[in-house]
Amino acid sequence: MMAFIIFLLAGVAEIGGGYLIWLWLREGKSFYLGIIGGLTLALYGVIATFQSFPTFGRVYAAYGGVFIVLSILWGWGIDRKTPDLYDWLGGVICLIGVSVMLFAPRN
Repeated sequence: MMAFIIFLLAGVAEIGGGYLIWLWLREGKSFYLGIIGGLTLALYGVIATFQSFPTFGRVYAAYGGVFIVLSILWGWGIDRKTPDLYDWLGGVICLIGVSVMLFAPRN
């Protein structure tokens, strides 16, 4: 459960920070949003280190799948872009991959 919470916090920080920079550079919003976005992205890097899994590569690979699903949800909730069947199917496939990477029995 803690792994999920850390992935969720990292995802919100990464997607939120990237979104603030997007608003600044692509939509002409305040420079301060870009600064806050950059700081939030740096916070994302710190949050990810709290995972208890032993290797950087495995944590970031698994997080990639979670990031995809969170991005779909962000687009739906914040940008009001309704995901289609293939978005959801791809997200489920990613979460299955995350589960295999993180929870498969290993030596």
